[in-house]
Amino acid sequence: MKSHYKAVVIGGGAVGVGTLYHLAKKGWSDVALLERHDLTSGSTWHAAGLLPLFNMSYSVGKIHQYSVDLYARLEEETGLHSGLKQVSNIRLARTEDRMDEYRYYVGVAKTLGVNVRWLSIEELKEIWPLCNTDGVLGAIQHIDDGYVQPAELTTALAKGARNCGAEIHQHTAVIGLEQQPDDSWLVKTDKGDITCEHVISCTGNFARKTGEMVGLDIPVIPVEHQFIVTEAHPEIKARHAAGLPEMGVLRESDSSWYMREEAGGLLLGPYEVGAPCCYVDGPAPDAKYELFNEELERLMPYIETAFERVPAFAEVGIKEVYNGAIAYTPDGSPIIGPAWGLKNFWLNEGHSFGITATGGAGWQLAEWIVDGEPTIDMSGVDPRRFGPYASLGFLKEKNEEAYANVFTVHYPDESRPAARGLKRSPSYDRMKAHGAVMGTIFGWERPNWFAPEGYGLTEEDLNQDDTITRENHAPADQGKLPVEKWSFRRSNYFEHIGNECKNVKENVGLLDMSAFSKFIVKGRGAEAWLSSLVANKIPQKIGRMALTHMLTLHGGVRAEFTILKTGKQSYYLVSAGAQERHDWDYLTKLRPTDGSVDIEKITTQQGVFIIAGPKSRLLMEKLSDADFSNKAFPWLTAQQISVGIAPVTAARVNFVGEYGWELHHPIEMQNYLFDVLMEAGAEFGLKPFGIRAMDSMRLEKSYRLIPTEMSIEYSALETGLDRFVRLDKEDDFIGKQALAAWKERGFDNQFVTMEVHGTTDRDARGSEPIYLNNEMIGRVTSGGFGFRTGKSIALAMVRPDLAEIGTELDIYILGDLFKATIIEESPYDPENKILRNVE
Repeated sequence: MKSHYKAVVIGGGAVGVGTLYHLAKKGWSDVALLERHDLTSGSTWHAAGLLPLFNMSYSVGKIHQYSVDLYARLEEETGLHSGLKQVSNIRLARTEDRMDEYRYYVGVAKTLGVNVRWLSIEELKEIWPLCNTDGVLGAIQHIDDGYVQPAELTTALAKGARNCGAEIHQHTAVIGLEQQPDDSWLVKTDKGDITCEHVISCTGNFARKTGEMVGLDIPVIPVEHQFIVTEAHPEIKARHAAGLPEMGVLRESDSSWYMREEAGGLLLGPYEVGAPCCYVDGPAPDAKYELFNEELERLMPYIETAFERVPAFAEVGIKEVYNGAIAYTPDGSPIIGPAWGLKNFWLNEGHSFGITATGGAGWQLAEWIVDGEPTIDMSGVDPRRFGPYASLGFLKEKNEEAYANVFTVHYPDESRPAARGLKRSPSYDRMKAHGAVMGTIFGWERPNWFAPEGYGLTEEDLNQDDTITRENHAPADQGKLPVEKWSFRRSNYFEHIGNECKNVKENVGLLDMSAFSKFIVKGRGAEAWLSSLVANKIPQKIGRMALTHMLTLHGGVRAEFTILKTGKQSYYLVSAGAQERHDWDYLTKLRPTDGSVDIEKITTQQGVFIIAGPKSRLLMEKLSDADFSNKAFPWLTAQQISVGIAPVTAARVNFVGEYGWELHHPIEMQNYLFDVLMEAGAEFGLKPFGIRAMDSMRLEKSYRLIPTEMSIEYSALETGLDRFVRLDKEDDFIGKQALAAWKERGFDNQFVTMEVHGTTDRDARGSEPIYLNNEMIGRVTSGGFGFRTGKSIALAMVRPDLAEIGTELDIYILGDLFKATIIEESPYDPENKILRNVE
């Protein structure tokens, strides 16, 4: 073992070896992997090895797709078989909601290029003759899906890495990690010290222990997962003897289990409610090849459904029960990317489907480390999507919930109940008293919409089925009926969101946006530094604002900031609430080291209310002595004013396209401000509105969001940010030259706004494919119904030659094609006369 490497990977499971393999394939031969025991001795050895391509996350879907492609060609490269069996995967649906989930997913799969097809009941019986098809409404099949042998896969990847010059050192424990003044790392092992430029943590069940070494609270805790292997079954043995193909992986999603053949028998893996977290404080230092005691009683409701669906499963004895640890995160997706607050420290952890993700995770992490950027949008797996709120107690609740919900219908509008209410703005209780139905973003509770007083849904309204995974609504508040039914279609809240939009259009509305990320940047070098970060010009006058974008090295969009100049060299930055740790991490890592710039995060110190609607000025004039005329208070300016007795920074800007103000205020004064606004606003029809109404209204203005319309995969100019990207400004900025070169090469996509025709019960939501004459030519980035315009709207990326106004295309929405026409941007108030209050 050498004393210095370019990079060191910690952890010898499939994920760690896959990372090493891809670093070596990228040309970094001076890399090493350290494993405390044997390769695969953690979770890899007992993994079932399944390769589920089905995933609603774009990031995870691309990662899984790459993995399956890699495993199919690995033997040709290394001479070692990965144990890959592409026997296909069949997912059953017993309910209409499940069918809608599959209809939506099929659209996602088409945009990813994943091969998926619908099966008839007859085709299902032909592929899986042991399956009882009673009650099955439909099924989908992934032709390329199947499973691998995890140990064989790891061995093949290890050989591929060694062939490229990488080293693997087993029985070498990492006992300490220290970052050096030059941002390199000292890796202390029981075999001696190593220095390196980069450290990549792939430590699985030990992730939190690894994090402790460097001061990170990594949001990963494993959960127990059991699977059962039966004795051989005569019918399966007879099929093998007759040379018939393996039946493939069967998933009855509505009963929360998977099943496949295993050595002539069957393997059943349920995802049950009540599976506990394990290794909360980390495994014992000498843990290896470790399993827990079986807990079959916990699995009985799932086993009984398996008996009904596959009677043969009940006809053979149990050979083995495995109960092992699988790493989980609060949302069930892995964390892949840079660690926050540390330079050159990378995370590849939290893999609940680690064998499936091994190849793709290593691929993108190697791209990120070697070239400075990933090549696909990794926002869905970025480690910085969680914040400090995701600590031990939160993780235990959310990770167990994520495990139990692996097979539940993943509704686009769901807000799951575990570990809720942790981050509340002061007006939370007041909003609830007005009927707020809450959702979450970055741990914050925010009103999604407002239910009328006394509103509730009966059991008949909810129309729940009798499956194990039947939950289709959030739990009701104590003593009350549920108020929201989750759906892929327009649900019970559709009418109420429309009423909120109508009130904002006709009167005035109040929205709590306290979850916005907020930062202060100041110092003698503040202006020059900010100008080097963002593509737009920095506001020059105190009180002026500008919408700006931080680009990637390649010219895509990394972050969006509204920048307000508050002093000679002082600025107030506001960005998306979900991006707080992400944006803060980039700001702190890019800050000059000469002391010329100070930055401060003040998200929890400042609340934000949006006041929007034609009567906004009347309300503000009633509560403040400031001059709110257009001349005195123009668009994109901010002033320090008093609202009642509360000091407020009022900004003439909002995200709904109506006349109004953002009111940034000391958060401890929020309830006072809420009360005086509501009292004074009663005569003007002031009512609170929620995030879903805001989203409807921003679609009508063609406003882009990160990471839907704005992404690292699309150039800032493809996204239509031309007026915010100043390639002609004197200062250089990140991505400037790359974007200019991209523009010279030409773009593959162009942002458009579309009106969808003929739909009465559903709208595009994002990731739906767009067609011209059966050829896919684009994808929806987000969509919904615009209540002010009365139109179903989709924002999308399409081929530039088809982006002309008036072009008619087809959008696949929940299994059907709908005609859609490209229309002018901002179908509501296209000239911004209402927004700017111009006659």
